[in-house]
Amino acid sequence: MTSFEEAETEETVTCLHMTFYHPCQDEKKMFRCLNFCKREQVRADDTAKFGRDSNICHYNLMDTRVSRIQFSLQFYRKLNTSEYCFEIKNLSKKTKLTVNQTELGYLNKIDLPWKCIICFGDYQILAEIQEGESVDYFETHLHLAEAPILQERCLPSLQPIPENGISSSFLLPQGKSPTEIDENEL
Repeated sequence: MTSFEEAETEETVTCLHMTFYHPCQDEKKMFRCLNFCKREQVRADDTAKFGRDSNICHYNLMDTRVSRIQFSLQFYRKLNTSEYCFEIKNLSKKTKLTVNQTELGYLNKIDLPWKCIICFGDYQILAEIQEGESVDYFETHLHLAEAPILQERCLPSLQPIPENGISSSFLLPQGKSPTEIDENEL
């Protein structure tokens, strides 16, 4: 056997890609302490904290309008599965955090969807999870967006799309809503 055949199987690592945007990022340089375009390892038992306090947070946002600890991300494995997830928790007493359409108050937490937009104040963060198998650590890979994320990306619509592809809201007079009819009543 060759050394290649005897080598341990390479383990894939879960990676959280995060793309940051703020309308004043060029003037205020609030992302200057973030390490862009380089993957960083985070131990699985550590909590990744984002905020302005460099003594507590590993990911620092240099802006006085950001809370000392804005939010945290906790890596975990779902019970009785091999699936790994992230939980996001709002740690700001003053600012609500939204994950897609879900608003989180202080100490509220939810599972981070595999692709979502996190917003607080004027900040927009596109988070995308790349699945892996490692149990010891995960990686973060930070990016900087040149344009607003909410206008640039299209996340799946929460509105159902009819089979004919035409939204009924365009066809109905104002104030009217569609009614469901049993096909036998026609």
